[in-house]
Amino acid sequence: MGKALFIGSAFALAAAGAGWGAWAAELQDAPDPDVAARAGATGVAEVVVTANRTAQARDRVGQSVTVLTDAVIRSSQATTAADLLARTPGVSFTRNGGPGASTSLNIRGAESQHTVVLIDGVKLNDPSSTQGGFNAGNLLIGDISRIEVLRGAQSTLWGSQAIGGVVNIVTREPEEAFEASVNVEAGARDTAYLRAGVGGLTERIAWRLAGGYYTTDGFSAYRLGRERDGYINAGASGRLRVTLAEAVSAEVRAVYSRGRNDFDAVGADTPEFGRTAELVAYAGLNAAFLDGRLKNRVAFAYTDTDRENLNPLRTTTQPLTFDAAGKNRRFEYQGVFAIREDWTVTFGAESETARMRTRSPTPAIPDPAYVRGKVGVDSLYGQMQAGVAPGLTLTGGLRYDDHDTFGGHVVGQVAAAWSLNDGATVLRASWGEGFRAPGVFELYSDFGNTGLSPERVKSWDAGVEQRLFDRARVSATWFDRDADNEIRFNSCTAASTDPLCRVNGTVRFGYYRNILKTRARGVELAGEVTPVEGLTVSGNYTWTDAENASGANAGKRLVRRPEHMWNLSAAYEWPIGVSTSAAVRHVGKTFNNDANTVALKAYTVVDVRASWPVSERVEIFGRVENLLDEDYETILNYGTAGRGAFAGVRARF
Repeated sequence: MGKALFIGSAFALAAAGAGWGAWAAELQDAPDPDVAARAGATGVAEVVVTANRTAQARDRVGQSVTVLTDAVIRSSQATTAADLLARTPGVSFTRNGGPGASTSLNIRGAESQHTVVLIDGVKLNDPSSTQGGFNAGNLLIGDISRIEVLRGAQSTLWGSQAIGGVVNIVTREPEEAFEASVNVEAGARDTAYLRAGVGGLTERIAWRLAGGYYTTDGFSAYRLGRERDGYINAGASGRLRVTLAEAVSAEVRAVYSRGRNDFDAVGADTPEFGRTAELVAYAGLNAAFLDGRLKNRVAFAYTDTDRENLNPLRTTTQPLTFDAAGKNRRFEYQGVFAIREDWTVTFGAESETARMRTRSPTPAIPDPAYVRGKVGVDSLYGQMQAGVAPGLTLTGGLRYDDHDTFGGHVVGQVAAAWSLNDGATVLRASWGEGFRAPGVFELYSDFGNTGLSPERVKSWDAGVEQRLFDRARVSATWFDRDADNEIRFNSCTAASTDPLCRVNGTVRFGYYRNILKTRARGVELAGEVTPVEGLTVSGNYTWTDAENASGANAGKRLVRRPEHMWNLSAAYEWPIGVSTSAAVRHVGKTFNNDANTVALKAYTVVDVRASWPVSERVEIFGRVENLLDEDYETILNYGTAGRGAFAGVRARF
C-alpha cells in the first residue's frame, strides 16, 4: 500500500509538471548531468552535485550531505581519504594496520559494502573483494579537490549498494590557461609524499595531468609485533575535455594507482605483502538541445582492480597465496530536462557487467584453477525536483533494476527541503529504499552461495540547519534505517551437518547466507562558529544505535560500530599570515564480535597543524599527528600509528 501510494504520488508530480508549456516565460538552462565535470569540481560548498546527480543549491537538497572543498582538504593536511572522511558526521572506519592496509568505511553504522564510492563519476567497488565492498586503503588524497558525503539510502539514482550512502570524490579541474603545482612532505616513520600536477584551460580545451608517490616504513600491523610493515604507492590521474561545438563536448578521465603493502597474520609478525593495481576510466559525450533546456550525457565507465598476496616463506612452492581481479563495465545515459524555473527532471539508463576471478594457491595445490563469476544488471531511473512554493523543494524518484539472477526490482525515494527566513533556516527530510543484489564474490567465490536473496533497506532522516548572526551555523539530523536479509559469512566445521558446508564432499571454511535483520538509528549534530575575526571553531557529534535485530545476537551492537563519535577543531589565521589549528577526534567503545563479549576501548586522537604562505605561490606547512601518543585499536590486535611529526612545502605556478 505504501509503495503504491508513493508511486502514485511520484507520477502525480510528474503529471503536474507536464504542463511546462504554460510557463514558457520562466524557462531556464538544465544543470549539467555529470557529477565530476566543471560543476562537480566546484570549490563552492553551497552547491551539491551528488544528491540529484546534477548541481543544485544546498538549500534545495533534502538529503543529508557534507561537502569538503579544496580549501578544507588542503588545510587538513590529510594524506589518506579515510582519515579525512572520518572527520565528517556519521562516518567511521576500521583498518588492519597502517596506510595501505585493508580499510573499510561505514556510514551511519551500515556495512562497508553498503557504501558506493565514486571517483570522477565512476563507481569504485571491486567485484572480487569480500562482499564487493570498497577497500579505501589505497585511496590517497592525490589530486582530489572535492569530496561529498551523501548519507542514507540512495539506490534510486546510484543503484545497488547505495544503502548506507555515497562518497563522491572529484579530482582537480584546471582554472587558468596554464598552471602547475608541487607538494612535498616528509616525516615520521621515514615517510615521504610527493605530488605534482600540470594543466591548462582554453576556450575549447581543458586538461590536467597529476601524479604522486608515497612511501613509508610504517609500523607493525600486528599490535604487539616488532617488524615494520611498510607501504609504497605510485599513482596518476588525468582529465581532458574538448568542446566540439557550441553545445557538444567530449571528456575522458582516468585515475590509476599501484600499491605494495606489508601485512601481518592475525596475532603474529609475518613477512607477507600484497600488491594492488587499480584503474578507473571514463569516456563521455555531452550534448545540449532546446537552447540548453535538455542536456544529455552518454558514457562508458570502466574499473579494473588486480590484487595478489605473497608469502616469501613459501620456498618450496610459489610464494603466491592469493590472486584476484575484478572488472566493471558500465554503459550509461543521463538526461536532464528543465521544465521551468526550479522544476527539473533527471532520467537515465545504465547497463553494467561485473566480473571477478579469484584463486588461493596452497603448498598442496600451488596452481589451482581460477574461480570465476559474472553478473549483469540493466537499469532505468527517473527523478523530478520541483520548487512547489517559495523556498519549498520536493524531490521524488523511482528506479527499476533488471538483474541477471534476481529479476526486476523497483525502489523509490522522496525528499523535501524548505528554506525559511531568507535561507537562515532550512528544514530537510528524506525517505528512501535500498536494494542490494548479492555480489559476484558472494555468489561464485569459494565461499559463494547461489541461493542468496537480495538485501533490502528502508531509511529516513529529518533535520534542521540554522544560521546565526552571520557568524555561526548549526544543524541536527535524526536518522533511522531498517535492513532485512543482510548477507553475512557463516563458518563451517568438520562436524557440521549443513549441506552447504560441503562442496564435492570437502568441508569448506564457510559460505555466505542471508541471516540478519539489522537496525540503526541515531542523531548527527554539527556546528561552526567564527566568534572573532580569524578564529573558526567547528565540530560534530554522532550517536549511532546500530544493532542486530534477529537471531541469537538480537539486541547486540553491530561489530566495530561506535555508539558515540565526535570531532572538534579550532583554526586561527594570525595577522602575520600564519594559520594554526588543532583537531580532536573521539571514537567510543566498540565490540569486535557479534556476541559483544570482546570490547575495543574508546580512544581520542589529537592533531595540531600550522602553515605559512611565504609568498603568493609558496607555502610551508607542518603537523603533529596523534600528539598525545594515544594507543588504540580499530580492529582487535591490529596496530595504529603513534605520535608522528611531518613537514612540507607546496607551490603553485
